[in-house]
Amino acid sequence: AVSTAVEALRKAMIAADKSALDRLSLPELGYGHSSGRLEDKAEFIDALVSGKSDFSAIELADQTVNVVDNIALVRHVFHGTRAKQGDKVKLSILTVWLERQGQWKLLARQAAKL
Repeated sequence: AVSTAVEALRKAMIAADKSALDRLSLPELGYGHSSGRLEDKAEFIDALVSGKSDFSAIELADQTVNVVDNIALVRHVFHGTRAKQGDKVKLSILTVWLERQGQWKLLARQAAKL
């Protein structure tokens, strides 16, 4: 179920699907970029929907999922292609997911450059 939520988030980020991004993340979301910039939920969603952050492709590799009670720690390597710039991004990602009412929701994300 956690991996399904991660995959849904990946697809929602590429599609800049505002309702899916909203549904998959918690109001308390802290979204950390490899540059050190931190966004809240509204800023994270707005960056994707407005095109400020625009991925034409995202692939996730070497994913591990560790679940403890209703918390999941997901690590993977993020390979992204930015649509406007055409450049490639390779990051190490840690996401923290919380299960609420049977649904896994993104609580935190931190990226580091590789």
